[in-house]
Amino acid sequence: MISALLVKELREKSGAGMMDAKKALLETDGDLEAAQDWLRTKGLLKAEKKASRVAAEGLVGVKVHNGEGMIIELNSETDFVATNKEFIKLVDLILDKGFGVTDKDELLNKDVFGKSFQEVINNKIATIGENISLRRIKSIKGPNIYAYVHNSVSKDCGKIGVLVSLEGNNDEDFGKKLAMHIAATAPLAMSEKDLDKVVVDREKKIITEQLVSEGKPADIAEKILSGKLKKFFEENTLLNQKFVMDPDVSIKKLLENNNQTLINFVRFKVGEGIDKKESDFAAEVKDIVS
Repeated sequence: MISALLVKELREKSGAGMMDAKKALLETDGDLEAAQDWLRTKGLLKAEKKASRVAAEGLVGVKVHNGEGMIIELNSETDFVATNKEFIKLVDLILDKGFGVTDKDELLNKDVFGKSFQEVINNKIATIGENISLRRIKSIKGPNIYAYVHNSVSKDCGKIGVLVSLEGNNDEDFGKKLAMHIAATAPLAMSEKDLDKVVVDREKKIITEQLVSEGKPADIAEKILSGKLKKFFEENTLLNQKFVMDPDVSIKKLLENNNQTLINFVRFKVGEGIDKKESDFAAEVKDIVS
Protein backbone atom coordinates (compact mmCIF):
# COMPACT_ATOMS: atom_id res chain seq x y z
CA MET A 1 0.00 0.00 0.00
CA ILE A 2 1.47 3.34 -1.09
CA SER A 3 0.60 6.19 1.26
CA ALA A 4 -0.62 9.58 0.04
CA LEU A 5 2.20 11.25 1.99
CA LEU A 6 4.83 9.24 0.12
CA VAL A 7 3.22 10.14 -3.22
CA LYS A 8 3.19 13.80 -2.15
CA GLU A 9 6.88 13.66 -1.19
CA LEU A 10 7.85 12.11 -4.52
CA ARG A 11 5.82 14.70 -6.42
CA GLU A 12 7.57 17.54 -4.57
CA LYS A 13 11.01 16.09 -5.27
CA SER A 14 10.44 15.12 -8.90
CA GLY A 15 7.77 17.50 -10.21
CA ALA A 16 5.93 14.47 -11.62
CA GLY A 17 2.16 14.18 -11.84
CA MET A 18 0.22 12.34 -9.15
CA MET A 19 -0.51 9.22 -11.21
CA ASP A 20 3.08 8.97 -12.47
CA ALA A 21 4.41 9.38 -8.92
CA LYS A 22 2.07 6.67 -7.61
CA LYS A 23 2.98 4.30 -10.44
CA ALA A 24 6.70 4.88 -9.86
CA LEU A 25 6.33 3.99 -6.18
CA LEU A 26 4.29 0.87 -7.02
CA GLU A 27 6.92 -0.21 -9.54
CA THR A 28 9.72 0.21 -6.95
CA ASP A 29 7.91 -1.15 -3.85
CA GLY A 30 7.76 2.28 -2.25
CA ASP A 31 11.51 3.01 -2.52
CA LEU A 32 11.63 6.80 -2.87
CA GLU A 33 15.10 6.98 -4.43
CA ALA A 34 14.42 4.13 -6.85
CA ALA A 35 11.11 5.76 -7.77
CA GLN A 36 12.92 8.97 -8.71
CA ASP A 37 15.25 6.96 -10.95
CA TRP A 38 12.22 5.24 -12.49
CA LEU A 39 10.63 8.61 -13.24
CA ARG A 40 13.90 9.89 -14.69
CA THR A 41 14.12 6.90 -16.99
CA LYS A 42 10.51 7.39 -18.00
CA GLY A 43 11.23 11.03 -18.76
CA LEU A 44 14.19 10.09 -20.92
CA LEU A 45 12.11 7.59 -22.88
CA LYS A 46 9.40 10.19 -23.50
CA ALA A 47 12.04 12.73 -24.50
CA GLU A 48 13.54 10.31 -27.03
CA LYS A 49 10.13 9.78 -28.67
CA LYS A 50 9.60 13.52 -29.02
CA ALA A 51 13.16 14.51 -29.98
CA SER A 52 12.45 14.10 -33.71
CA ARG A 53 9.65 16.67 -33.62
CA VAL A 54 10.49 20.14 -34.90
CA ALA A 55 10.70 22.65 -32.05
CA ALA A 56 10.64 26.06 -33.73
CA GLU A 57 8.61 28.03 -31.20
CA GLY A 58 9.74 29.01 -27.72
CA LEU A 59 11.35 31.95 -25.96
CA VAL A 60 14.52 33.97 -25.87
CA GLY A 61 15.70 34.82 -22.36
CA VAL A 62 18.25 37.43 -21.29
CA LYS A 63 20.07 38.23 -18.06
CA VAL A 64 22.61 40.94 -17.17
CA HIS A 65 24.79 40.91 -14.06
CA ASN A 66 28.12 42.48 -13.08
CA GLY A 67 29.39 43.38 -16.54
CA GLU A 68 28.21 40.19 -18.23
CA GLY A 69 25.14 39.37 -20.26
CA MET A 70 23.71 35.97 -21.14
CA ILE A 71 21.13 35.16 -23.80
CA ILE A 72 19.50 31.80 -24.53
CA GLU A 73 16.93 30.34 -26.91
CA LEU A 74 14.76 27.56 -25.52
CA ASN A 75 12.48 25.95 -28.08
CA SER A 76 9.13 24.20 -27.88
CA GLU A 77 6.84 22.78 -30.55
CA THR A 78 3.98 25.23 -30.01
CA ASP A 79 3.55 28.83 -28.95
CA PHE A 80 0.93 27.64 -26.48
CA VAL A 81 3.61 25.80 -24.49
CA ALA A 82 6.10 28.67 -24.88
CA THR A 83 3.79 30.97 -22.93
CA ASN A 84 3.09 28.33 -20.28
CA LYS A 85 4.25 29.31 -16.77
CA GLU A 86 6.25 26.08 -16.40
CA PHE A 87 8.14 26.80 -19.63
CA ILE A 88 8.90 30.38 -18.54
CA LYS A 89 10.13 29.05 -15.18
CA LEU A 90 12.48 26.72 -17.05
CA VAL A 91 13.95 29.63 -19.04
CA ASP A 92 14.44 31.58 -15.80
CA LEU A 93 16.07 28.57 -14.12
CA ILE A 94 18.58 28.19 -16.96
CA LEU A 95 19.40 31.90 -16.85
CA ASP A 96 19.75 31.84 -13.05
CA LYS A 97 21.69 28.62 -12.42
CA GLY A 98 23.48 28.52 -15.76
CA PHE A 99 24.62 32.15 -15.78
CA GLY A 100 28.28 32.50 -16.71
CA VAL A 101 28.46 29.22 -18.67
CA THR A 102 29.41 29.94 -22.28
CA ASP A 103 29.17 26.46 -23.85
CA LYS A 104 25.78 24.86 -24.50
CA ASP A 105 26.91 21.28 -23.84
CA GLU A 106 28.62 22.33 -20.63
CA LEU A 107 25.42 24.04 -19.51
CA LEU A 108 23.27 20.99 -20.32
CA ASN A 109 25.59 18.84 -18.20
CA LYS A 110 25.71 21.34 -15.32
CA ASP A 111 24.26 20.08 -12.04
CA VAL A 112 21.16 21.84 -10.71
CA PHE A 113 19.36 20.44 -7.65
CA GLY A 114 21.05 17.06 -8.10
CA LYS A 115 20.18 16.71 -11.79
CA SER A 116 21.77 17.89 -15.00
CA PHE A 117 19.97 20.60 -16.95
CA GLN A 118 19.37 18.03 -19.70
CA GLU A 119 17.59 15.80 -17.19
CA VAL A 120 15.54 18.76 -15.98
CA ILE A 121 14.52 19.46 -19.58
CA ASN A 122 13.73 15.79 -20.20
CA ASN A 123 11.51 15.68 -17.13
CA LYS A 124 9.73 18.80 -18.36
CA ILE A 125 9.20 17.10 -21.74
CA ALA A 126 7.57 14.19 -19.93
CA THR A 127 5.33 16.55 -17.97
CA ILE A 128 4.35 18.95 -20.76
CA GLY A 129 4.26 16.42 -23.59
CA GLU A 130 6.20 18.39 -26.21
CA ASN A 131 9.75 18.34 -27.49
CA ILE A 132 11.80 21.04 -25.70
CA SER A 133 15.38 21.87 -26.60
CA LEU A 134 18.01 24.39 -25.62
CA ARG A 135 19.04 25.59 -29.05
CA ARG A 136 21.79 28.12 -28.32
CA ILE A 137 23.38 30.30 -25.69
CA LYS A 138 25.80 33.20 -25.80
CA SER A 139 27.48 35.50 -23.30
CA ILE A 140 29.08 38.90 -23.79
CA LYS A 141 31.10 41.07 -21.44
CA GLY A 142 31.91 44.76 -21.20
CA PRO A 143 31.87 47.86 -19.03
CA ASN A 144 28.15 48.43 -19.69
CA ILE A 145 25.75 45.71 -20.83
CA TYR A 146 22.19 46.54 -21.87
CA ALA A 147 19.30 44.22 -22.74
CA TYR A 148 15.98 44.41 -24.52
CA VAL A 149 13.23 41.82 -25.00
CA HIS A 150 10.58 42.22 -27.71
CA ASN A 151 7.12 40.61 -27.58
CA SER A 152 7.82 39.84 -23.94
CA VAL A 153 5.83 37.34 -21.87
CA SER A 154 7.79 38.19 -18.72
CA LYS A 155 10.48 40.63 -17.63
CA ASP A 156 13.34 38.68 -19.21
CA CYS A 157 11.66 36.48 -21.85
CA GLY A 158 10.21 37.18 -25.28
CA LYS A 159 10.34 36.36 -28.98
CA ILE A 160 13.38 38.54 -29.72
CA GLY A 161 16.21 39.23 -27.29
CA VAL A 162 19.16 41.60 -27.59
CA LEU A 163 22.32 42.22 -25.59
CA VAL A 164 24.63 45.11 -26.40
CA SER A 165 27.98 45.96 -24.81
CA LEU A 166 29.12 49.60 -24.74
CA GLU A 167 32.08 51.47 -23.33
CA GLY A 168 31.51 55.01 -22.09
CA ASN A 169 29.06 56.67 -19.75
CA ASN A 170 26.55 54.27 -18.22
CA ASP A 171 23.36 55.50 -19.88
CA GLU A 172 20.49 53.00 -19.43
CA ASP A 173 18.10 54.94 -21.67
CA PHE A 174 20.59 55.15 -24.54
CA GLY A 175 21.62 51.50 -24.14
CA LYS A 176 18.01 50.30 -24.23
CA LYS A 177 17.20 52.39 -27.31
CA LEU A 178 20.20 50.95 -29.14
CA ALA A 179 19.14 47.43 -28.15
CA MET A 180 15.63 48.19 -29.43
CA HIS A 181 17.13 49.38 -32.72
CA ILE A 182 19.06 46.10 -33.04
CA ALA A 183 15.88 44.12 -32.34
CA ALA A 184 14.06 46.01 -35.11
CA THR A 185 16.75 46.00 -37.81
CA ALA A 186 18.51 42.63 -37.29
CA PRO A 187 22.03 43.70 -38.37
CA LEU A 188 24.19 40.87 -39.69
CA ALA A 189 27.43 42.26 -38.25
CA MET A 190 28.94 45.21 -36.43
CA SER A 191 30.75 46.64 -39.48
CA GLU A 192 31.57 45.84 -43.09
CA LYS A 193 34.79 44.04 -42.14
CA ASP A 194 32.89 41.80 -39.72
CA LEU A 195 30.49 40.47 -42.36
CA ASP A 196 30.88 36.83 -43.36
CA LYS A 197 32.68 36.67 -46.73
CA VAL A 198 30.21 34.03 -47.90
CA VAL A 199 27.33 36.47 -47.32
CA VAL A 200 29.12 39.29 -49.20
CA ASP A 201 30.08 37.03 -52.13
CA ARG A 202 26.50 35.75 -52.41
CA GLU A 203 25.18 39.32 -52.53
CA LYS A 204 27.75 40.27 -55.20
CA LYS A 205 26.72 37.27 -57.27
CA ILE A 206 23.02 38.10 -57.07
CA ILE A 207 23.58 41.75 -58.04
CA THR A 208 25.98 40.84 -60.87
CA GLU A 209 23.56 38.30 -62.35
CA GLN A 210 20.76 40.87 -62.23
CA LEU A 211 22.91 43.43 -64.06
CA VAL A 212 23.99 40.89 -66.69
CA SER A 213 20.35 39.92 -67.32
CA GLU A 214 19.54 43.62 -67.79
CA GLY A 215 22.34 43.93 -70.38
CA LYS A 216 24.23 46.71 -68.58
CA PRO A 217 27.63 47.68 -70.09
CA ALA A 218 30.61 46.48 -67.98
CA ASP A 219 31.75 49.95 -66.86
CA ILE A 220 28.25 51.00 -65.81
CA ALA A 221 27.56 47.60 -64.20
CA GLU A 222 30.68 47.99 -62.03
CA LYS A 223 29.52 51.37 -60.73
CA ILE A 224 26.01 50.06 -60.04
CA LEU A 225 27.48 47.03 -58.24
CA SER A 226 29.56 49.32 -56.05
CA GLY A 227 26.55 51.45 -55.20
CA LYS A 228 24.30 48.48 -54.43
CA LEU A 229 26.95 46.90 -52.19
CA LYS A 230 27.32 50.17 -50.31
CA LYS A 231 23.55 50.18 -49.75
CA PHE A 232 23.71 46.53 -48.61
CA PHE A 233 26.43 47.35 -46.05
CA GLU A 234 24.46 50.38 -44.84
CA GLU A 235 21.35 48.28 -44.26
CA ASN A 236 23.01 45.21 -42.73
CA THR A 237 25.92 46.44 -40.59
CA LEU A 238 25.04 48.04 -37.28
CA LEU A 239 27.49 50.94 -37.34
CA ASN A 240 26.36 51.96 -40.84
CA GLN A 241 22.62 51.64 -40.23
CA LYS A 242 20.38 54.66 -39.84
CA PHE A 243 18.98 54.95 -36.32
CA VAL A 244 15.31 53.91 -36.43
CA MET A 245 14.33 56.68 -34.02
CA ASP A 246 16.22 59.33 -36.02
CA PRO A 247 16.89 58.25 -39.65
CA ASP A 248 19.06 61.34 -40.24
CA VAL A 249 21.89 59.92 -38.14
CA SER A 250 23.87 56.67 -38.43
CA ILE A 251 24.54 54.43 -35.44
CA LYS A 252 28.25 55.23 -35.76
CA LYS A 253 27.54 58.97 -35.51
CA LEU A 254 25.01 58.41 -32.73
CA LEU A 255 27.65 56.59 -30.66
CA GLU A 256 30.18 59.36 -31.29
CA ASN A 257 27.66 62.02 -30.23
CA ASN A 258 27.03 60.14 -26.98
CA ASN A 259 30.73 59.39 -26.30
CA GLN A 260 30.08 55.66 -26.56
CA THR A 261 32.06 52.83 -28.15
CA LEU A 262 30.35 49.69 -29.39
CA ILE A 263 32.10 46.57 -28.05
CA ASN A 264 29.73 43.80 -29.09
CA PHE A 265 26.11 42.82 -29.58
CA VAL A 266 24.01 39.69 -30.00
CA ARG A 267 20.44 39.26 -31.23
CA PHE A 268 18.37 36.07 -31.00
CA LYS A 269 14.97 35.62 -32.60
CA VAL A 270 12.93 32.54 -31.79
CA GLY A 271 13.03 29.95 -34.55
CA GLU A 272 15.15 31.93 -37.03
CA GLY A 273 16.78 29.56 -39.49
CA ILE A 274 14.65 26.56 -38.50
CA ASP A 275 12.60 24.91 -41.23
CA LYS A 276 9.08 24.78 -39.84
CA LYS A 277 7.07 21.79 -40.93
CA GLU A 278 3.50 22.58 -41.97
CA SER A 279 1.17 20.95 -39.50
CA ASP A 280 -1.80 18.74 -40.33
CA PHE A 281 -4.26 19.59 -37.58
CA ALA A 282 -6.57 16.64 -38.30
CA ALA A 283 -3.63 14.23 -38.16
CA GLU A 284 -2.43 15.77 -34.89
CA VAL A 285 -5.85 15.30 -33.28
CA LYS A 286 -5.98 11.71 -34.52
CA ASP A 287 -2.51 11.10 -33.07
CA ILE A 288 -3.54 12.52 -29.69
CA VAL A 289 -6.71 10.42 -29.32
CA SER A 290 -5.21 7.19 -30.67
